[in-house]
Amino acid sequence: MEKTVRVTRSFLPPMEEYVEMLKPIWDSAWLTNMGDYHERLKERLKEYLNVEGIELFTNGHLALEMALQAFELEGEVITTPFTFASTTHAIVRNGLTPVFCDIDPEDYTIDTDRIEERITERTCAIVPVHVYGNICQVDKIEKIAKKHGLKVIYDAAHAFGETVDGRGIGTFGDASMFSFHATKVYHTIEGGAVTFREKWLADRLYKLKNFGIMGEESVEFVGGNGKMNEFQAAMGLCNLKYTEQVIARRKELTERYREHLQGIKGLKLCPEKEGVKSNYAYMPVVFEGNGFQRDEVAEQLKNHGIYPRKYFYPCVNAYQCYQGTYDPKDTPVADRISRQVLTLPLYPDLEMEEVDRICRIILGECRKA
Repeated sequence: MEKTVRVTRSFLPPMEEYVEMLKPIWDSAWLTNMGDYHERLKERLKEYLNVEGIELFTNGHLALEMALQAFELEGEVITTPFTFASTTHAIVRNGLTPVFCDIDPEDYTIDTDRIEERITERTCAIVPVHVYGNICQVDKIEKIAKKHGLKVIYDAAHAFGETVDGRGIGTFGDASMFSFHATKVYHTIEGGAVTFREKWLADRLYKLKNFGIMGEESVEFVGGNGKMNEFQAAMGLCNLKYTEQVIARRKELTERYREHLQGIKGLKLCPEKEGVKSNYAYMPVVFEGNGFQRDEVAEQLKNHGIYPRKYFYPCVNAYQCYQGTYDPKDTPVADRISRQVLTLPLYPDLEMEEVDRICRIILGECRKA
């Protein structure tokens, strides 16, 4: 009987290690509200990500919502439709108007050559996304933002631990959001963070995530609740010790996929960028024809107990909740890639033999066609 293989599986540290970390939580009965583990994790992540400032959140979506709120933006925000729902929803839930820019057909990040044509007098910010861990053209985005006086808040949910020429990815732009969801390269069960350079953001983000409470009798700001709890922080501290090991294993699996699939006509793999230390977060494959049809391949894999994901399909500007407001045909590259892309299983516990089996099935579909 063939083994069931999901698109991802959460990495977990040894159970006894995590359980041991829970004892101080029980002893202190301090479960949330910036406890000891929360503060320790902040410092460890600040060092690991090589950033000047960081605030932790209960999840990545609230981190992004509150990062946008921190800048008190009004008007239009240029972003990409080739992303998870959270990116656009965070913009809309802040009373801002998303303006969708098409994507680069090579790495699926925002097309920097198309940004300026979408800037109007109402544009206040750019929210680019490091898709699959593919790094945006950060230098070009910075030049455009400076030229037009725009804020840049990166959705770096997929880019934990990545660097560009030795520089932490969380140091680019005015702020970056990281997701620590259970499916990510690094996780705190649920969780997220915002990294930044300007010191005033530490105070603003703290107020936003803690109801604006700054003392027992002092509420200085209209904030919400986005605090990471001690159980999440404990998991984060445990997992951080294994992150480099996890990334190394992901690299091995990615390289095996590439051995099988690189150079096959009709299959397109993401290019590897010079100077970028990757985290190997995802294994996207674009099926461009020559016998390969994305939906047929996905169905055949499922027939063998393998469950890839059409990630991202549909594009955000094709969602039911945005129908009548946006048209996916306005971003034709994103629309096309969304109909061709499939992310294959990739996680540390995945056996190399399963990668071989997945690739045999994919290539077998081509031979049949």
